[in-house]
Amino acid sequence: MTEQPFTDDEYAFLRHVRFGELPPAVRPDERVALTETDPGRDRPEESDDPIRWNVQG
Repeated sequence: MTEQPFTDDEYAFLRHVRFGELPPAVRPDERVALTETDPGRDRPEESDDPIRWNVQG
């Protein structure tokens, strides 16, 4: 016997049971621009000592 998939309403109910009610949406006049203050962390800082970053394992 094959189980029937849930309807959209049943999925919505299950989401509500699991996560609760969503907070109210942020209005456009309450939004602020994002300002990055920290430098990117994808590269190490430059060093005067070239051996410092020469990692050997």
